Amino acid sequence: MSEASAPAGLPAPAAWVVFRGDAPLWWLRALRPGFRHCLALLNDGRHWVVVDPLAPFTDVAVLDLPASHDVPGWYRDLGLIVVAAPVRRGLTRPAPWGPFTCVEAVKRLLGLHAPLVLTPWQLHRHLTRPDSSV
Repeated sequence: MSEASAPAGLPAPAAWVVFRGDAPLWWLRALRPGFRHCLALLNDGRHWVVVDPLAPFTDVAVLDLPASHDVPGWYRDLGLIVVAAPVRRGLTRPAPWGPFTCVEAVKRLLGLHAPLVLTPWQLHRHLTRPDSSV
C-alpha cells in the first residue's frame, strides 16, 4: 500500500485546515495574528467532520449536512483562512514527537510528518508551498 492510499481500498478523505486569529488564552497572543489556532475539516464523501483541538478538550463533530455542502466556503465567508490539505494514510513510521497542540493534532489527522512545523503560521506556510505534498 502506498503512503498516500487509504486503508482497505477506501479513498482518503478530503481535508481542509481552518486558521483562526482569536486568542482567548493569553499565551496565544504571542502567535502571528490570524494564525493563533487551527482546526481540521474532513469529508469522506458521505459526512463532514470537524475536529477542533482546543486547550481543555478536542471537539469532534459530525455535521448534519450533505457531503456536497460547501463547509470550507462557509468558514471562508466568516473571514477565516481555509487551506485544502492532502491526507496521507497507510504510513508505517510513527510520527515524530511533538508537543500536543492544535497544530500537532491537525498534523496527525493529515499524516503530516514535519517536526519543524510547530505553529499555525508554519503549518499554513507548509501547506501552501508550491512543492507541498504533505
